[in-house]
Amino acid sequence: MSQTLKERVAKLERALAELLTKPREPRRDDWGKTIGMFTGDAVLREIDDEALKIREKDRQEARRRFFWTPIRSSP
Repeated sequence: MSQTLKERVAKLERALAELLTKPREPRRDDWGKTIGMFTGDAVLREIDDEALKIREKDRQEARRRFFWTPIRSSP
């Protein structure tokens, strides 16, 4: 790198000026395109079903620990 700091800064300033003068394209709502994308997909449905089973198992375990904690008698 034989450029001096002054040359490097000047190059960066030119590049920034060029970027700032270019018209910006409007941002697209790409996330909106995903809505309904997997409707009717058997694999995704299977994944959802398995996830629901795991969540229900976790709920049952939490309820068991919270509501059915054995009462310990003191010695």
